[in-house]
Amino acid sequence: MFIGHFAPAFVAAAVSAERPRLGTMFVAAQLVDWGFFTLALFGIEAMRIDPQASVMVPYDLYSMPYTHSLLGAGIWAAAFLGLVAIHRRSLRLGVLAGLVVISHWVLDLVVHVPDLTLDGTPPKLGLGLWNMPWVAIPLELGLTFGALAFYLSRTRGPAGPPLVLAGALLALQLVNWFAPHPAEAGPFVYIQALLAYALLTGLAAWVGENRWFRRRGGLASPAR
Repeated sequence: MFIGHFAPAFVAAAVSAERPRLGTMFVAAQLVDWGFFTLALFGIEAMRIDPQASVMVPYDLYSMPYTHSLLGAGIWAAAFLGLVAIHRRSLRLGVLAGLVVISHWVLDLVVHVPDLTLDGTPPKLGLGLWNMPWVAIPLELGLTFGALAFYLSRTRGPAGPPLVLAGALLALQLVNWFAPHPAEAGPFVYIQALLAYALLTGLAAWVGENRWFRRRGGLASPAR
């Protein structure tokens, strides 16, 4: 799961006019992966390239107790909940952001081969849709662009920014699926992933700055 993680971000950004902007929710959606690749740079968590790991993804994610255990993801979610609640002075908005963070683990559970844990120790969990591309590919595209359509249906604004974001999402997902994979894991892979998240988050923030919430009667109000 890559761009599919942004589906909850689109939904969360659309359900309340009094909400963090779309860029904030994009950070929430991939927060545990921001954490994983940052920790991997320092050797705290780890992965390796293994073509036999799954049909779609040759990554053996063998050590990620602090980000991809349910307990670890819950701690990241609680921390982000607190930051958003304090910054926005709204517990409700903090909870919404925290739910987007924890959705990452739930979506990973669906597609990952067993490499997730509850608390960093066995058993390892994962339903393994990465081994069924004919299911995983339409699922990811459907989740992402269905949620984007929902967000756009709730807001109005210029068409350009959402089209650019949609194009970037699709392009990066196609690269993720079909481009040659690296021979080995290392800083280049980790930094590349972080840059991809940064690019998409920046585009999402741009989209959010240019959307307004629809109101009854066709009127609109700023998406603040």
